[in-house]
Amino acid sequence: MRIREGHLVSDTAEGPIGFRTRLAGYIGLTKPRVIELLLVTTIPAMLLADRGTVDPLLILNTLVGGLLAAAGANTLNCVADADIDKKMKRTERRALARATVPRSHALIFGLALSVASFFWLWWTTNLLSAHLAGATIAFYVLVYTLLLKRRTSQNVVWGGAAGCMPVMIGWSAVTGTIQWPALVMFLIIFFWTPPHTWALAMRYKDDYEAAGVPMLPVVATERQVTKQILIYTWLTVVATLALALTTGWLYTTVAILAGTWFLVMAHQLYSGVRRGEPVKPLRLFLQSNNYLAVVFLALAVDSALALPTLFAV
Repeated sequence: MRIREGHLVSDTAEGPIGFRTRLAGYIGLTKPRVIELLLVTTIPAMLLADRGTVDPLLILNTLVGGLLAAAGANTLNCVADADIDKKMKRTERRALARATVPRSHALIFGLALSVASFFWLWWTTNLLSAHLAGATIAFYVLVYTLLLKRRTSQNVVWGGAAGCMPVMIGWSAVTGTIQWPALVMFLIIFFWTPPHTWALAMRYKDDYEAAGVPMLPVVATERQVTKQILIYTWLTVVATLALALTTGWLYTTVAILAGTWFLVMAHQLYSGVRRGEPVKPLRLFLQSNNYLAVVFLALAVDSALALPTLFAV
């Protein structure tokens, strides 16, 4: 990054960096597509916490706080990973990799978003939700990004816990506490994260290897990876069924059908590798997004309608 004729100029881009390019760079740092997935799980958690009677303003305030927290964490993640993003084709066009945003500015931006999320949630919901958001940011950046990601193939297993926290924040915003359904939703996302991420890592194995990131597909055989994907997929589906203890027939039906579909895809991937056939792990990655969205959408509708629970607890 350098100054030329009064304009900020990237070392990798041609000519001065315009306002739109810089704005797009800052937005890109927050990883909007990741934020969408996180927020999709927050609303169902809030509706389940009070079976459909949540104040719409509370939902809006919690979503704003969650958006700020996720944006801050993702931006700080980009700052910490700027060096490896330059080495991976999947990430080489990110703002810091292309130097369209100064790294120091990105750091300030990420910290400002993180602090804003804490005070916003404290002001509009409660202190527990604010602390959970702060702990999530710290865990994602300090534990996952700086400690685990470059040191262990189990990075996404434990680091994925950060992506499970929106359901906890949503639940606590409504109740001021953490109860067992929130923990079950946490586990659903916790178990879902490895097969989702490892399927993507199988597709971009060479990228991660070039960047020195020991993702499981880099250090293990395809058969070992797909076996782990299958195990975690089973754990995910079982966890979704545990919520049947506090939800109605709609959620339970969708969880069973969607879970069967998800398991079939995981089994097909594992079986294909065992038979030595060409496999398409990216299909499982993309469909896993749809699976999680369908399950949590069913949870939201079931809770909003306050359908009778199937089992007494």
